[in-house]
Amino acid sequence: MTGFGEAARQNELLVATVEVRTINNRYLKISTRCSDGCPTLDPQIDGLVRQHVKRGTVQVNVRIQNPSTPDQFRINEEVLDGYRQQLQKVQQRWQGSEPLTLDALLLLPGVVDDRPPLRDTAEVWPLVQTTLTAALENLTAMRRSEGQAMAADLTANLQLIEKHLQQVQSRAPRVVEAYRQKLGDRISQWLQENRLDTQPVDLLREVSLFAERSDISEECVRLQSHIDQFRTTIQQAEVSGRRLDFLTQEMFRETNTIGSKGNDADISQQVIEIKTVIERIREMVQNIE
Repeated sequence: MTGFGEAARQNELLVATVEVRTINNRYLKISTRCSDGCPTLDPQIDGLVRQHVKRGTVQVNVRIQNPSTPDQFRINEEVLDGYRQQLQKVQQRWQGSEPLTLDALLLLPGVVDDRPPLRDTAEVWPLVQTTLTAALENLTAMRRSEGQAMAADLTANLQLIEKHLQQVQSRAPRVVEAYRQKLGDRISQWLQENRLDTQPVDLLREVSLFAERSDISEECVRLQSHIDQFRTTIQQAEVSGRRLDFLTQEMFRETNTIGSKGNDADISQQVIEIKTVIERIREMVQNIE
């Protein structure tokens, strides 16, 4: 699920800013980016993120800032002296009379080093942990809002599947009767043309075999059961995306069986509609935790 969360915290030494972004992914993939001067915190960040996010691609950006102090700036005397000597030689060749000023030399690259000092994990992590936790809570709130909208959409799709399933169940008994009538008409015509006779029991046996082969009542019951389980699962506080993914696969399997056993154009049309809805559900489910 997509989401964004950010937070900023500070103590007497440091200022921490954390941004967390997530995009859809069937699995959990975490990448971390920390600012210069920040120790390697990937293991700690990874463990904390996994407590809040189960699926998705997660990008964590951590910025650590040090309040500017005189001790933060260092003049590289060797680089400064090198610039001065080279510029003096150029002045001699060009016979320049303009003096070299210190403020101009300080602006040259590498003369002043203002990089923040490296700090160890024990000093940085407590502040980062607090800030990251706040950012993850904001992320969760945003993802929860998206999840509620997704749950409503999933529920509407389940209702649509049930509507088509009811039409399949109402049509199924008439399929056998239609087959009996069609088979009886064909046999009667064939017997008349060939002046033969047959027993009603033969027709009854053939219709019974067809009814057994085309019976989809069990598949319809299982499909309805999967729908009920799906609806119950999305209403739970802790939704399992993998469980929903499994139920979606089972709904698709039962629908395929209904289509192959239905032996009826109307049922086949309803099966196509059901599979279309299940495909929409499948795409959404793969992004749910």
